[in-house]
Amino acid sequence: MTPLESLQKIRSDKRRALEEKKINLYPPAFGRTHIIAQARELSLGENVTIAGRLWSLRSHGKATFADLRDASGQMQLFLTEDALGKHYELVNFLDIGDIVGVTGTLMKTQAGELSVKAEKLIILSKSLRPLPSTWHGLKDTEIRYRKRPVDLLLNENVRSVFIQRAKIIAAMRQFFDTRGFLEVETPTLQPVYGGANARPFTTKHHAFDATFYLKISDELYLKRLIVGGFEKVYEIDKDFRNEGIDRTHQPEFTMMECYEAYADYRGVMRFTEELFTEVAKAVIGSMAMTYQGVKIDLTPPWKRMTMEQALKDFAAIDVLALSDKELKAEIEKHHLKYEGDPTLTGVGAGWQRGIAIATLFALVEPKLIQPTFIIDFPKETSPLAKVHRSDPTKVERFELFINGWEMANAYSEQNDPEAQRAAFEDQVKARKSGDEEAQPMDEDFVEMLEYGMPPTGGLGVGIDRLVMLLTDSKNMRDVVLFPTLRPET
Repeated sequence: MTPLESLQKIRSDKRRALEEKKINLYPPAFGRTHIIAQARELSLGENVTIAGRLWSLRSHGKATFADLRDASGQMQLFLTEDALGKHYELVNFLDIGDIVGVTGTLMKTQAGELSVKAEKLIILSKSLRPLPSTWHGLKDTEIRYRKRPVDLLLNENVRSVFIQRAKIIAAMRQFFDTRGFLEVETPTLQPVYGGANARPFTTKHHAFDATFYLKISDELYLKRLIVGGFEKVYEIDKDFRNEGIDRTHQPEFTMMECYEAYADYRGVMRFTEELFTEVAKAVIGSMAMTYQGVKIDLTPPWKRMTMEQALKDFAAIDVLALSDKELKAEIEKHHLKYEGDPTLTGVGAGWQRGIAIATLFALVEPKLIQPTFIIDFPKETSPLAKVHRSDPTKVERFELFINGWEMANAYSEQNDPEAQRAAFEDQVKARKSGDEEAQPMDEDFVEMLEYGMPPTGGLGVGIDRLVMLLTDSKNMRDVVLFPTLRPET
């Protein structure tokens, strides 16, 4: 029997002994009068009923000291045979990790520690498995993610990250609500996926005998709502993309998408600066922060530059001066994967110069530490964006980069149904050529555009990366309560 199995057997034996005494170890409810933080503000001698998890036990004959924790704080318990009478024997069956309820009076010990002198003690949930810190510690990162409830119990800094996450999302909601945006919900199960270039998760709807997809984006449904007469909408929810996992990517992730009628990507840029700075001020109280030792300043206005200019400034590649063959040579030189037509073996049929430029842009991204808008993307990269008003080879799109990460993506949205149909048809051709991430034709969406959609600006923000940035977290799995992990079996 392993040490852990021995400890578990001892706890199980205590359970059986208590059950023989007809003690209900898992009662349905318990009436607290105070949480611990409130109890700590009361005067000595006041009576309280509190509950929480036992964090330590120190027995001294006919008296026992224990530390009790709830979500608000910690309180010492003073358990004595004089005060508890025959119920004091219950102390012999307690273990660290048990959840108990206590009624008693506030006092101070000789050492000056505020305590509750217990007059009543009840077990609310018997802990049958010792907390890891009591036998080997919880240090293995993979185990921490798989056993997140225990991770939260043992690591206060982990709990604080998720409290900050909730505050970030709340601040974001307040930002939109005060500006007249309507929070909405769009379907997670979709008969046609779209709104991004990504491979979807596929599922079967048995009642309809039809294939459905987990949403990869909220975009096409939110724009349907703009057609329907809502002029400002937003959604914060989960998206799913069947792709790899690394420190800044999860296949299940949280996105905020918003759309505003009569706005364009220039207005959305200013709006994005306001969003990020207001959330930062609300959550960390400043627009200046340090991420993993690197100082970042969110004070607007933020730098704006085209993809071509960024390549010239940060990678010393003047793409405007290069031929298609020279672009291809640069891609091969830097061991990058051209993300266009996968059947392409050389420059010629299927070659997309804009995709080649976007491929090279991967060299720039890690160098964009301070907030930077990369604007005016090559047309081939963005089938849902409007063609640039002054350059038909580009679209009115920006991506925001901070700390080398893409933090936001926005367009002047395409609202011409014929142009949108043509863009979808190009995506269908790419898909037939083997591009698994190309978007399918969405006839219903095109039909909705035919009713008329006003000029619209749209924005998507990755919540998980924003939380990473504002909590100084190294890995996206550190800011997702239950990250996607490889099955253990």
